[in-house]
Amino acid sequence: MWLSIIVISALGVLAHFLYDLTGEQRPIGLFAAVNESTWEHVKIAITPSLLWALFDGYYYGENPNYFCAKLISLLVLVFFIPAIFYTYQKFTKKPILPIDISTFFAAIILGQFTFYGIISLPPMYHVFTYLSCIGLFVFFGCYMTLTLEPLKTFLFKDPITGKYGFRAHKNLFKSLKKRRKK
Repeated sequence: MWLSIIVISALGVLAHFLYDLTGEQRPIGLFAAVNESTWEHVKIAITPSLLWALFDGYYYGENPNYFCAKLISLLVLVFFIPAIFYTYQKFTKKPILPIDISTFFAAIILGQFTFYGIISLPPMYHVFTYLSCIGLFVFFGCYMTLTLEPLKTFLFKDPITGKYGFRAHKNLFKSLKKRRKK
């Protein structure tokens, strides 16, 4: 379990910067953060978790609880990160980077504990496997759709540019180079 937490965390950190590092390649932006919105920070936790599914699916794929465990662990990420982020901001009135970073890692840890907890339960009825498979397809479809066409809500709004999705991107590396030249 700890290996999954380390790998997912490391890939998530990489996914935060990957879009800029690859010269703003749009296909990379489907899976990496393209702006500083809350959604993009959820996305950088989801992407490596989906990639890790290639590994854990090999080991646990025959477990009747696997698909349910994977779906619920992904949903934990989707709900935990925004819930903590917006809850603490009610009190602080501003984002605090160490809390944001800690929230990211805590979400991954909670998601993986959830996954392994469900995997270790007695086998669930087959209907849960089928519903979870459908749920995973819907989840991935929503993930792609919301990345390409984000909703015009606070969750998807970049706090720096005030824009949404790819249009909100502000190349951090170009901005740093411009500052250094001044």
